[in-house]
Amino acid sequence: MVPVHPQSCPGRPDRLRWILPPGVLSGTGVAAAVPAPLAALLRDGTLAEVRVEPGAVLTTLAAGRAWGRDGARIRSALHAALDEPAGWTAPADPHGDQRLHAAAAELLDGSAGAFARSHGGRMELVDARDGVVTVRMLGACRGCPAAASTLWQRVEEQLRRRCPGLRAVVDAGPAR
Repeated sequence: MVPVHPQSCPGRPDRLRWILPPGVLSGTGVAAAVPAPLAALLRDGTLAEVRVEPGAVLTTLAAGRAWGRDGARIRSALHAALDEPAGWTAPADPHGDQRLHAAAAELLDGSAGAFARSHGGRMELVDARDGVVTVRMLGACRGCPAAASTLWQRVEEQLRRRCPGLRAVVDAGPAR
């Protein structure tokens, strides 16, 4: 069970911020979709909104609801929903792909690319879409037993620090 800590929102008695451990959820804004336990509370009118923030989930009560009456049910639903990370759909970020592409290009032109070039290879950025960066391994990197490790340690790990919404870095395979 993911530990959560409730925090009041001054001036907004209808809101409660649930502090999460780092890295539990990515993205920011109103969640596009949430797991069934929270979705049920949105459907039945207990909650008006579920918003993802860095390190927190912000819940807003619907009109006529009270934390004293509904808080325990909301906390239970949030715990259950956080145990289903695949059920959360990050808020749409119209500039997310652009930021991800730029960060990946900078990394491949910089430190990660320099590492590959120092071994006679190179990495080409093919695409960055919907949180997935596609890279093509070329030269000595193509077929190298350490290529997967390079993608993970030199690209994905560093890119994830810059772009928390990153879902994966994948190898496109040979050019066709």
